[in-house]
Amino acid sequence: MEKHGLLTAFKKYRFLILVLLLVFVLAGCGGNNAPIDSSSTGFFDHYFVYSFSLLIKKIASLFQGNYGIAIVLITVIIRFVLMPFFIRQSKNSKDSQKKMAVMKPEMDEIQKKYKGKSSTEDQLSMQRELSEVYKKHDFNPVKMAVGCLPLIIQMPILLGFYYAIMRTPEIAEHSFLWFSLGETDILFVVFAVLIYYLQARVSLIGLDEAQRKQMAVMSFISPIMIGVVSLNAPAALPLYWAVGGMFMIVQTLIIKKYVI
Repeated sequence: MEKHGLLTAFKKYRFLILVLLLVFVLAGCGGNNAPIDSSSTGFFDHYFVYSFSLLIKKIASLFQGNYGIAIVLITVIIRFVLMPFFIRQSKNSKDSQKKMAVMKPEMDEIQKKYKGKSSTEDQLSMQRELSEVYKKHDFNPVKMAVGCLPLIIQMPILLGFYYAIMRTPEIAEHSFLWFSLGETDILFVVFAVLIYYLQARVSLIGLDEAQRKQMAVMSFISPIMIGVVSLNAPAALPLYWAVGGMFMIVQTLIIKKYVI
């Protein structure tokens, strides 16, 4: 049962885990920020970072060199491409929660039956009975961990675009709205943090009281991390995160209202 509990917690916080992992990687501590070009070596640099850099330049050229519009458009395109993954994961998560609610009385009864029995034989018997309950309700705990795989697969895309923004020097030479894309803008950092905080709060909609309490504190972590990284980065980065955050807010509301 302990294993199942860990898998449940992993499934519940999978998006937060991805965000924190992504932000810690982006915080970088010495990552390669040299300008990217065709001579850059390495599989990731050549096929992800350089490709995104070329795409940014190409789209910017279509809008008279407006790199801000290029970043906004590519961010939206990426989020649209990744949206099916989030929809599928949301459906699977909701289905798992429904099955867990149905199985809980049976699982509690089994736990009660073996309470205080710590022998290997008793523990194996408990696991067999729990497995029978899982099989009866067509529930596979392993899928709760495997379900995070599509989110992990997204990492190269998100990181590739991130480093393309950081390593395309032309971006720093341009402005967008009221700020320079190559300099830190405190006002836009605050805006990006607020967007991510709002996105975290929107994700709590529809959860039961117990889940809301568990996730409430977590909703502060990703905005804080985004703010810390953004304060040490050019404004092009919080622009990317703010647009992505706004898209996620709309996506989450649509999924919760029409999909699950």
